[in-house]
Amino acid sequence: MGALREGSDGVEAESFAIDGADGARIPLYHARPLGSPPRVGIVVHPDIGGLRTLFEELAERLASHGHSVAVFEPFARVDPDERVAMDLDARMEAVRTLDDAQQLADMERVADALAERDAVREMAVIGFCMGGMYTLKAAATGRFDRAVSFYGMVTVPENWRGPRMAEPLATATTVCPTMAVLGGADPWTPPSDVAALRVAWKDRPDCEIVLYPDAEHGFVHDPERPAHRAEDAEDAWRRALDFLAERTG
Repeated sequence: MGALREGSDGVEAESFAIDGADGARIPLYHARPLGSPPRVGIVVHPDIGGLRTLFEELAERLASHGHSVAVFEPFARVDPDERVAMDLDARMEAVRTLDDAQQLADMERVADALAERDAVREMAVIGFCMGGMYTLKAAATGRFDRAVSFYGMVTVPENWRGPRMAEPLATATTVCPTMAVLGGADPWTPPSDVAALRVAWKDRPDCEIVLYPDAEHGFVHDPERPAHRAEDAEDAWRRALDFLAERTG
């Protein structure tokens, strides 16, 4: 996780699964701080690569800052053996089959699991890439108190559009307090989309766009990516953590 510095709390973690509304088993990785009870729960929607070691480490780092955190598998309805074998092209193709209603319901069920296990008073959601796009949508459901979207698509990419996929911009004016972390050189969030999001949020002082002009897609969460920018990533994480803390009052 590189640029996401460890907090001062020790952490305990576990893997388990919960039932989706349709009975599907949704794998989770849950991390919580030791000592004082966490006040904020954070649901993490990963990138297109899904739940894996990278995001388990991210959950633990976030938990070390005093949060209750759960990362879930967005392709929970794909057979586990098939899911493990999916390469990037297969995952890209699978995105168009996702059902917004299912994804958002899964996110709410993960939030409910955190509330039940850790008695958190407030609930946040963060996501990366595809997960950032779903974070923008989840921020408008009314279930979450704040949201941070890392380079989430503001409009659905053409090759991802499916019959059950809605546009994030359609509900952008009704989101909870939200921060969008974007790269100015990211083809997945072109300037026209950034401008459209600014228009949607023009009367929302509680929503913020943080733009790194020279950053490409995926520059924060995976230090192994060529696009990773250590200084920008460190600044983005600082801003995100401050945003979460600010919104908790």
